[in-house]
Amino acid sequence: MAGCIAVIGGGILGLAVARRLGQVEPGATVTVFEKETDVARHQTGRNSGVVHAGLYYVPGSLKATLCRRGVGLLREFCEAHDIRYEECGKVVVAVDDSELERLATIEKRAEANGVPGTRMLDAAELRQIEPHARGVAALHSPTTAIVDYPGVARALRTEIEAAGGAVRTGAEVIGVDERPDGVHLRVTVRASARARPNGNHEVAAHDGGRVSAVTERVGPFDLLITCAGLQSDLVATLTGEDPSPQIVPFRGDYWLLRPERRDLVRGLIYPVPDPRYPFLGIHLTKRIDGEVLVGPNAVLATAREGYTVGTLHGADLRRTLTWPGFHQMARTHWKTGAKEMLRTVSRRAFVAEARRYVPELRPADVVRGPAGVRAQAVARDGSLVDDFVLAHSGRVLHVRNAPSPGATASLAIAEHIVAKVVPDRTA
Repeated sequence: MAGCIAVIGGGILGLAVARRLGQVEPGATVTVFEKETDVARHQTGRNSGVVHAGLYYVPGSLKATLCRRGVGLLREFCEAHDIRYEECGKVVVAVDDSELERLATIEKRAEANGVPGTRMLDAAELRQIEPHARGVAALHSPTTAIVDYPGVARALRTEIEAAGGAVRTGAEVIGVDERPDGVHLRVTVRASARARPNGNHEVAAHDGGRVSAVTERVGPFDLLITCAGLQSDLVATLTGEDPSPQIVPFRGDYWLLRPERRDLVRGLIYPVPDPRYPFLGIHLTKRIDGEVLVGPNAVLATAREGYTVGTLHGADLRRTLTWPGFHQMARTHWKTGAKEMLRTVSRRAFVAEARRYVPELRPADVVRGPAGVRAQAVARDGSLVDDFVLAHSGRVLHVRNAPSPGATASLAIAEHIVAKVVPDRTA
């Protein structure tokens, strides 16, 4: 189907899809549209950098199969591009006997998913691997790794452009029109990012008499794939897709261990997650740059791209508060939400949760760190959508949900997507 292909989204998944399209359809012209001035500005550049091994996911689910495939592809990609990748290992710690049954379930899932090298540890064995961690038992995953995801995204962009594709930053898609001759896009382009005029521009904004942005009509494209992350539902509705599931943003705040206290953590120390939630809970995470994160919490964000407590985007907040699924979710989980809010405003409460696993940790040992926003898909009935979700119709395929381990699995998700839209080349 060689021709013109458009990809919306310059995060790791959109870039992985564009790269894969170039591999499978070398005669095609592939263009990535990214509204920010650079790639990897949101979830890709603001996560903890963990390469998940596949411990938690229901065997046979897309998460499980694509995570395991994605780990191998990502490791090979990093080796080929000299990107740092470290198998620092991970322990999932049960702090008391009440968590042992859930920990055993994770062990069974890890075995079913083919995660290599996992084994159950007793309290003494846990201390040998993580001397400052405490618990009655733990599951050890020695191949869980950390990586520089923004570095991966930059390398993907380089490959796309080397293959003749284009990554247009500062270019926000605001309209999609599927016609008989293909998919046409309306793209708002910042003046600094605008290509040479081709006679197909509309003035969209002025600044003191100077054009600061223009709206371009581009196309037709033979295929459109959208990987819009935090904006995935809004982009999907541009083509008439159902608004469900809607993205409800959750901000995750991190603290950082002071340099002199980084010896408290050798690798990754995680709690046994609550199966009611897709979040993994507050954990201690070594990063590829040597820093150690403590977090994140999970609080409702008042902006989809709101990385501070005071950031408010009225339209984003209205969409959240008027979504029927949000009301059902809030009624069901308000107690948990209240605890997360307390941890947001209290360093002592935040650290107290992490101290369950590392008792030596004190509030004075941490300083404010970065924050990210998770694009949590919420269905109309209030259920939290957990697995990857794709919607394919005609010439358009939307990635509606690609939560963690989306970054880990990105290269495998790209294979999966491209196999759907170009089946004769990838079967």
